[in-house]
Amino acid sequence: MSPAIIPRQPDIAYTPDRTKWQARAARRLAEGNLPTDLPEGFPAQLSGDLVWEGKTIADKYNWTYVLNDAQLDEIDRAVEHFKHTGLSLGHLSQETFPLPTLHGELRRLSEELHTGHGFFVLRGLRVDEHTREENIIIYAGVSSHIAEQRGRQDHKYNGQKADVVLSHIKDLTWSAGTGDIGSPAYTTDKQVFHTDSGDIVSLFALETSAAGGASKLASTWRVYNEIAATRPDLIHTLSQGWDMEVFEKASKQYVERPLLFHFPATSSTPERVALQYGRRYFVGFGALPRSPDIPPISEAQAEALDTIHFLGEKYCVNTDFQKGDMQYINNLAIFHARDGFTDTPEKRRHLLRLWLRDPENAWETPEVLGYRWAQLYGDVTPEGQVFPLEPFIRSAGNKGR
Repeated sequence: MSPAIIPRQPDIAYTPDRTKWQARAARRLAEGNLPTDLPEGFPAQLSGDLVWEGKTIADKYNWTYVLNDAQLDEIDRAVEHFKHTGLSLGHLSQETFPLPTLHGELRRLSEELHTGHGFFVLRGLRVDEHTREENIIIYAGVSSHIAEQRGRQDHKYNGQKADVVLSHIKDLTWSAGTGDIGSPAYTTDKQVFHTDSGDIVSLFALETSAAGGASKLASTWRVYNEIAATRPDLIHTLSQGWDMEVFEKASKQYVERPLLFHFPATSSTPERVALQYGRRYFVGFGALPRSPDIPPISEAQAEALDTIHFLGEKYCVNTDFQKGDMQYINNLAIFHARDGFTDTPEKRRHLLRLWLRDPENAWETPEVLGYRWAQLYGDVTPEGQVFPLEPFIRSAGNKGR
């Protein structure tokens, strides 16, 4: 009796290898027996403003909203108004951070996220004229007019249970070393294409790098159309169950769920496809490699991960992220990446991040992600919200968690 063959993880790493991807695709196509039709219900092609390519989108869409002096002055007045309330930062809202003239524009931009092109940048914030805490007040206050719910990004802070709703994205290898870092967010490394958690991902640039670090966005719908037309078998792969590692402490080390979701049209919403994934959850990164206790991914899944990444590179746009920019993206319709970068002692890239949800405009949450959305948005009270002033490695990227 021959010994059982133990499945092994495919030859795939966090950094995609184009040659390996092409060889794997050629090998799988040569083997044949791949589905030639799409999964039931999935569209042959999607259309609308969310289908765009980086090389042409600037011809039809100006994604940068430059704040004028009157709007910036209004924001400054809102900061002073909030500070005089004496409330904790978790109470930042449309009411406590009033923007009477800018509010309408920010609500229009929320609609752009959900029914338009899926992203925009607010430009011109006066970062250097404010303290760190004031910049956080501005960020959370302005964001509350775009999407009023802030998501929980960590469940503890300084070793204590906490609802941490703000993260710092900064290279911490110079201070913390690499022994505990299991996420590229805290390094100068390239971040490959991925989504975060939740409905909206926002970043606020307190400072940019000395060189590199471009922020890249890609349309999930454009990439979907390409795969559906050329490799429908990979739509099957993406919409089936994947064993996704859970990096936070949990009762189980991994959960099974699809990466790609389909929503049929309703009387009030168009047909939609949504993507939710992170490459490191299937191949590991740094101090958090893929656990051998989790079933390995398949060759089809390895090809699908690379296909998403390289098509993201093909169709992405560079948003030209500048100091003082606030970038907002629909995390169900857009996936993103970051180039590697170089810091200097005088100029260190430092971003703030919020995970947001606008109940008025939000897309339907995929049923199997209900548990994750509950972790993000459930029972987050104004009193319990924590906004760290300094960078830290959040639990999901920290081997020492």
